[in-house]
Amino acid sequence: MESLDAALAAQEGGADRIELCADLAHGGTTPEIQLLRQSRSKLTIPVFVLARPRPGDFVYTDAEHDTLLHQIQRAKNAGAHGIVTGELNNARQIAEGRMRELLDAARPLPVTFHRAFDECVDLGAALEVLIRLGVHRVLTSGGARTAADGTERLERLVTQAKERIAILPGGGVTPQNVADLARRTGVREVHFSVQDAEKVRLMRRALNFPR
Repeated sequence: MESLDAALAAQEGGADRIELCADLAHGGTTPEIQLLRQSRSKLTIPVFVLARPRPGDFVYTDAEHDTLLHQIQRAKNAGAHGIVTGELNNARQIAEGRMRELLDAARPLPVTFHRAFDECVDLGAALEVLIRLGVHRVLTSGGARTAADGTERLERLVTQAKERIAILPGGGVTPQNVADLARRTGVREVHFSVQDAEKVRLMRRALNFPR
């Protein structure tokens, strides 16, 4: 969500939680802290915050990593319920040491590893690293352009995860494809953009969730 209006619409439609971000046109970056404060004051559902210092790749300089740590701390102090973040190394693997620092900064909040995961050279190996680190969920399209395109890989990731980490499909999830996606993969939650409450209602209806 890039605005308070979108966040309120998501809640009205029946969303279970929201993720705040900025600059979605370029993949999303860390939102202004004022948006988090406004959302916390108006919403009753959990508010997660994206921590990403810039658009582009997910290999960060020391200064950018320090910025990430600061952004996570600010989000915690402002009342975030969870953090969405991630770092890779030059080999397109999870940057384990730096991720430990991000997780330490976020603790005790749950951490979602974002779609940097889809840039990893070996998704199966990357998933095991995230499980070992204690990440709570991973947002992924299964390495494909959209979650629908990555359905087979998502199914394999769910099987591999064995409930040790939640697999959160994202990327092009719509009311038209969400039921098939959930049926084929066995996922229990999905990630999608919202501008109005009706889209959330349609998603819940497609999944036979009461509202």
